[in-house]
Amino acid sequence: MGRKRKIGTVLNGKKVVVPQHDAYDIEDEVKQMERLQKVIAGAGITSRRKAEKLIEEGRVTVNGDVVTELGTKVTVGNDVVEVDGVPLDKEQPVYFLLYKPKSIISAVSDDKGRKVVNDFLPDIEQRIFPVGRLDYETSGLLLLTNDGDFAHLMMHPRNKIVKTYIAKVEGRPSKENLKKLERGIYLEDGKTAPAKVNVKSSNKSGNSSIIEISIHEGKNQQVRRMFEHIGHKVIKLKRESYAFLTLQGLEPGDSRELKPIEVKKLRDLAEQE
Repeated sequence: MGRKRKIGTVLNGKKVVVPQHDAYDIEDEVKQMERLQKVIAGAGITSRRKAEKLIEEGRVTVNGDVVTELGTKVTVGNDVVEVDGVPLDKEQPVYFLLYKPKSIISAVSDDKGRKVVNDFLPDIEQRIFPVGRLDYETSGLLLLTNDGDFAHLMMHPRNKIVKTYIAKVEGRPSKENLKKLERGIYLEDGKTAPAKVNVKSSNKSGNSSIIEISIHEGKNQQVRRMFEHIGHKVIKLKRESYAFLTLQGLEPGDSRELKPIEVKKLRDLAEQE
């Protein structure tokens, strides 16, 4: 006979029946059931999207059984969840803002030994990871956390968190080309949402321009590709702000912990969309 499990466990889509003598308040326990990837993300292991990949790769067990189905639900505080053989322990959530320097990897580690964003943060116990990414040559504001649900909320396209960049580009884009960016253009991975574009300055010879652009999407190297699409290569790129957060008072490599009110305001912004 197989091992008995309590009602909270649903493995690979199969409902577990509770023996009569083990019955208790099932209704209360069902209320505590959550999707496995959400539980993993909430423990600070990684983002919810990457948690789904861990499940699909067979690296997650529930009460000793490997789970590969994303629809699996578990009972928080009752079922034993392990990732790569290590039990989940709920960490105290932390939230950091980093002024990422250029030529730094937006990751927690690098197999080539290059510096990563976590190298610039204080020595803390929590396992934190970047919320989205800035490419290797892009500097600016980057959030990091161990709160997978928060990261998922910030990165989901429907929540339209506005990010503002300052781009130095080759040449002087025409008004018509800038209007194309404002309306949205077709890249290889689909049409971009409308952007807000403002020319800050151009040098006298017209060799380069400084342009402020605000977007709410997070496609890979989106700003660089948008300008290349209209024929103006990005020379230098910096993310100036993330929603209402700015780099004020920070130098490249500096970081600070977000205030609770800032975290709440970010959540409210995302959830009101």
